[in-house]
Amino acid sequence: MKQVLFALVALGALVSNGALANADLAKQKNCMACHAVANKVVGPGFKDVAAKYAGQKDAEAQLVQKVIKGGSGVWGAVPMPANPQLSAAEAQTLVKWILATK
Repeated sequence: MKQVLFALVALGALVSNGALANADLAKQKNCMACHAVANKVVGPGFKDVAAKYAGQKDAEAQLVQKVIKGGSGVWGAVPMPANPQLSAAEAQTLVKWILATK
């Protein structure tokens, strides 16, 4: 029983550290200059993005490309600039985190 409890605590720590690490990555890569988790800043809140793309099987790939290349017209008149400083792996990590912010 102790081993199961220890494993659950360790797993919980890993999951929460992963979520924190992705929030830190979003801050480090300057995503938070235009976005927040729960509300619109310049761009939509991450929870709104997650809700809009929920259930779309190609959402992750589509959003990774949008994060790297930029886009316009989906959330209003203000375009999202390209982020060529992000690697594809970093963009995918951020998009997975964003889509999990339901």
